[in-house]
Amino acid sequence: MSADLMMSQNEESDAAYLQGLNAEQRSAIESLEGPLLVLAGAGTGKTRVLTTRLAHLLNTGRAYPSQILAVTFTNKAAGEMRERVSGILGGMPVEGWWLGTFHALAARMLRRHAELVGLSFNFTIIDPDDQVRLLKQIMEVEGVDTKKWAPKAMMSIIERWKDKALGPDKISNEDVGELAGGKLGQMYKTYQARLKAINACDFGDLLLHMITILRDPNNALVLEDYHRRFRYIMVDEYQDTNVAQYMWLRLLAQGSNNICCVGDDDQSIYGWRGAEVGNILKFEKDFPGAKIIRLEQNYRSTNRILKAAHGVIANNDGRLGKELWSESGDGEKVTVRGLWDGEAEARWVGEEVEQLQRKRVNLDEVAVLVRTGFQTREFEERFIKLGVPYKVIGGPRFYERMEIRDALAYFRVVVQPADDLALERIINTPKRGIGGATLQTLYAYGRSHGICLHDAVMDLTQTDELRPKVKTTLMALLDDFARWRSLVDNTQHAELAAQILDESGYMLMWKEDKSIEAPGRIENLKELVAAMQEYDSLPEFLEHVALVMENQSGDQLRESVSIMTLHGAKGLEFDHVFLPGWEEGLFPSQRSMDENGLKGLEEERRLAYVGITRARQKAYISFAANRRIYGNWVNAIPSRFIDELPKEHIEMESDIASASSGRSSHWDSSGLSPKVPQRQIHERKVVNDAGDTFERGCRVFHDKFGYGKVIHIDGHKLDIAFDKAGKKRVMDSFVQKAD
Repeated sequence: MSADLMMSQNEESDAAYLQGLNAEQRSAIESLEGPLLVLAGAGTGKTRVLTTRLAHLLNTGRAYPSQILAVTFTNKAAGEMRERVSGILGGMPVEGWWLGTFHALAARMLRRHAELVGLSFNFTIIDPDDQVRLLKQIMEVEGVDTKKWAPKAMMSIIERWKDKALGPDKISNEDVGELAGGKLGQMYKTYQARLKAINACDFGDLLLHMITILRDPNNALVLEDYHRRFRYIMVDEYQDTNVAQYMWLRLLAQGSNNICCVGDDDQSIYGWRGAEVGNILKFEKDFPGAKIIRLEQNYRSTNRILKAAHGVIANNDGRLGKELWSESGDGEKVTVRGLWDGEAEARWVGEEVEQLQRKRVNLDEVAVLVRTGFQTREFEERFIKLGVPYKVIGGPRFYERMEIRDALAYFRVVVQPADDLALERIINTPKRGIGGATLQTLYAYGRSHGICLHDAVMDLTQTDELRPKVKTTLMALLDDFARWRSLVDNTQHAELAAQILDESGYMLMWKEDKSIEAPGRIENLKELVAAMQEYDSLPEFLEHVALVMENQSGDQLRESVSIMTLHGAKGLEFDHVFLPGWEEGLFPSQRSMDENGLKGLEEERRLAYVGITRARQKAYISFAANRRIYGNWVNAIPSRFIDELPKEHIEMESDIASASSGRSSHWDSSGLSPKVPQRQIHERKVVNDAGDTFERGCRVFHDKFGYGKVIHIDGHKLDIAFDKAGKKRVMDSFVQKAD
């Protein structure tokens, strides 16, 4: 490196951009040689460390821009990093460097080496719609029923395989199982061959092809070239990397070994998207001699908030360990509030927000963070009644969601057959083979005769203008609407709504859809039906929705409360944060625990940690003793995460005991803790098929019921007093030792 590019040690230490950093931040910036893992806790200045470290590498002359590989997770983050580094360096343009997302950087590499995987340099990157369309064509050729095995769902599975760096040759019969009648592995191979034939690849291929190239001994010179090129590698959000991203990074880092990964194992919450928290947990094993620096000084929250969050996350085994602290003082305790039901919870949150308004708190600094999308409805409707402006971040408002609009369209046609817009929306949803040409024919006839779309359908199903199959389909649909309409006066309207969604095939459509979004859409539809019970009739409910939608228009520029899911809140911060619905099954999510066991529970706990640490000044946690879930009232049990909150940093409030008047047997006299049944005493042991030995008193974990203690053994049947679910009898093969 030329002398004029180098700075003396004194000049380095005096650089203006290094001033004002704490000791750990400065160490992370100045530790430039060898592998480095920066465990950056929430609100500890991670972005400043990343950008300053990058600027420091350039300013000290240790590398030119083209010799640094800097990986981010979003294009926005890459753009911000570029601007901030340029600002630190006095506005100097930084050209030629390798800064971008995993996919963008892998695409740039693949353009240089495409021929090594059978592509030309000008290959096309197809979008998700084209991926599904291509796979559907292959499925039809193979004779696979695309109604039973949705192409979009099968494509999601192939994408997960690519996230794990598994090409078609790495997929086993066990991986495929019964998917697409056992043919998905072969179709994956055909899909890849078709992509190469049209000189194309999908997003997953960008990394998969580069891993194939870099691992092939015949391409050793390619890997050596990148080893010489990249003197330093920096990675943001390392806890969110999947297997393919991890393998690509490891291959590139084998040269200089100067890899710096910044992330937080306690904020790894995207396992459902393929992220592997294990990548960050085994960093020291992957890079022997690695240095680990913990950024623990928090610049966002008060100490009570941080202590509360730590009390929860400390219960996770899969973590490297750190404890955040702040110079901002203790601040207010975290409020934990028990309410009688979900409606009372929404009222309480609304009242608290109104109090904040009276104190001149900017509503832009207030957020309600829910575990799942269907929870937003009660808060939205409460804010509308109170006249509190709000916005839903990361998605549409409840009544604006696609599946809700579809369902409402069905209900509107039942109540008002002349509602052309509603009928047009759902006439081919789910798919009924009614295309644009049929609709044009129907509309043309309706206009010429001055009648609505519904009546046009009635007329044309009696003539020969339409194809026989289309006529039969439309006649069946009209018959369905006529039957549902006849039930309006003598059937409870919420029950009728559920019947319409079932008999129309709309609910089945989403049940058969294996996409990530489908379960949430089903939950929203069930919440819609449940919400209808608060009204006297179907027309009254539809009028309410119309008024709600009218009230939501405009006012977008006003300060407003943010409503979003916990996943959507990562990276954001607010002065006041409400965290409702902390109940077993809702949060932690029962589905997550059922599907992923202890791993799922730990990710849910990390989600709780993320939620609490979004708050700068005050966090409010709430739960209900009873909750109406999809129309059925259930006795709810407080989340285990509430028990994990350190008592000295929270204030417990409850309306449950006074409201219940002894009606709920789940709660003790305080209304804050579930009753645990009297324990039986027996002295026996049993060994299950996995070799685990269970005896009275040992702690165990069950995917559905959580943690508990064995109180009785009857052969391979265990009576367990679960901490939250009470006494249950389960087979020993369904539990694992917890200590």
